[in-house]
Amino acid sequence: MSTIRKVKEQALKLNEQERAALAANLLNSLPPILADDDYGFAEALRRDAEMQADSSESMSLEDLNEIVKNRPRQ
Repeated sequence: MSTIRKVKEQALKLNEQERAALAANLLNSLPPILADDDYGFAEALRRDAEMQADSSESMSLEDLNEIVKNRPRQ
């Protein structure tokens, strides 16, 4: 059994408060996603312009909501 699977099994045995604390600690151990000087604003503008130029790869909010609503539960 892989280490990650063992850790997951053990973590899921913790109570809700302990799992929340563990999750917060793990998230805080990761580097920030938007570490750009502008907090990702330039990237957001670039992606928006890309979607405006060719929306064939983009998804509507309604489509996203439908996918989320019908996703398999774990």
